[in-house]
Amino acid sequence: MRRLAVASAFAILVLATLPVLAGQAFAAAPAGTAVPAGTAAPARAAAAPDPPVLVSETFEPADSGASALTYNQRLVPVGARVTVASVSAQHATATLLAVNGLVPDRHYGAHVHMNRCGRAPDDSGPHTQWRADPVQPSVNPKYANPHNEIWLDFTTDRDGNAVAASEVRWPVEKKMARSVVIHDHGTSSAPGHAGEAGNRLACVDVDFSHAGGQVPGVSMR
Repeated sequence: MRRLAVASAFAILVLATLPVLAGQAFAAAPAGTAVPAGTAAPARAAAAPDPPVLVSETFEPADSGASALTYNQRLVPVGARVTVASVSAQHATATLLAVNGLVPDRHYGAHVHMNRCGRAPDDSGPHTQWRADPVQPSVNPKYANPHNEIWLDFTTDRDGNAVAASEVRWPVEKKMARSVVIHDHGTSSAPGHAGEAGNRLACVDVDFSHAGGQVPGVSMR
């Protein structure tokens, strides 16, 4: 099961990053190199993508101190697996989330959060945003949206497995981004409720960036 999750993560991550990597390849090509017909060459060269981030863990109880914690063992059982793969380039980030062993045929919300996981669900802090909303918790769709945040909502199959992918046009490594949190239901886009996805069910530590510090806990969303 673990091998399947990791293989799926890498396969979909590669597909998600093809446009980014292709653009960088053309930008870095020597002068005079032909660009395939119908492909627009980038205006200027982009830096090579950073090495991929890959985390594959088993959910443990919230008080265990593990890297992957479940706060609701009915909806995210102890022993269920989570895999996160991500690659960040100068102007884009592609992220893949794979889960195994959750409740079958159920929709969950998921997002990248600013802090590491902790014993309490709120310890992971708010969503990572490229343009930070001055009002927190952020429920304004101008800021709380899948382009300014990394959303990874998914629906499990009959075996409780699922895969979700996100691509945003900004480098997550430049922001505080230290975990992926699984929520109770799909993420809302409605004004006044944007970014809300119910209670935080589980969390996995993922070092997307090297930004230091912690932000205070905020109301669940």
